[in-house]
Amino acid sequence: MHPVPPIVQQIEALYASRALGNYFGETITQLEHGLQAAYFAQAGGASEAVVIAALLHDVGHLVVDVPADLADWTHDAQHEQTGADWLAHYFGPQVTEPVRLHVAAKRYLCATDAGYYARLSAASVHTLQLQGGAMTPAEVAAFEANPFHQAAVLLRLCDEQGKVLGFAAPALSTYRARIAALLR
Repeated sequence: MHPVPPIVQQIEALYASRALGNYFGETITQLEHGLQAAYFAQAGGASEAVVIAALLHDVGHLVVDVPADLADWTHDAQHEQTGADWLAHYFGPQVTEPVRLHVAAKRYLCATDAGYYARLSAASVHTLQLQGGAMTPAEVAAFEANPFHQAAVLLRLCDEQGKVLGFAAPALSTYRARIAALLR
C-alpha cells in the first residue's frame, strides 16, 4: 500500500473539520454534497479529472470563512475562483478549470436550457442572483469558446444532482488513490 500524499491528508482533514455542517441552505452537508457530485460524475462516465473536480468543486467554501447562513450572503463569495486557485497548487487544469467554471456553467445553463432553472434548489437560485444571473448571449459565446466548458457543464449537472438527502455515496477515503494520481 502506498503512503497517502500530504495534500490528500490535508484535503481529508479540511473536509473532516469544515464540511460536516449544513451546506448553505441545502438539506445535506458539504461533504455529502461533494461525495454525491463525484458519484454522479463517475456514474455518468466522466473522466477521472472531472470526477475529482466534482468531489472538490466547493473547496473554496472550506478554505475561507463565509457566513454559515445563506440569508447572510449579500454578495458572491467567488468560491469557484478561490477553490480553483487553491487546487492549482496541486492539480493541473483538467481538475482546476471545471472547478473555476462551475458557477459560470450554472449561469450558462440558465441561459441555454429552458428547463434548467426549474431544477435549481432554492439555495442555488439565491446564489445565482448574487453570481450575475443567466448569461448574456456574448457571455454564452465566450463560455463556449473555453476548452473546458463541456467539463464544467458536466460538473455543474452533477453538482445539481448531488443534493439528495439520505443518499450514501462512497466515502472520501475511497478517492485517495484517484486524487493522488492526478497530482502534479
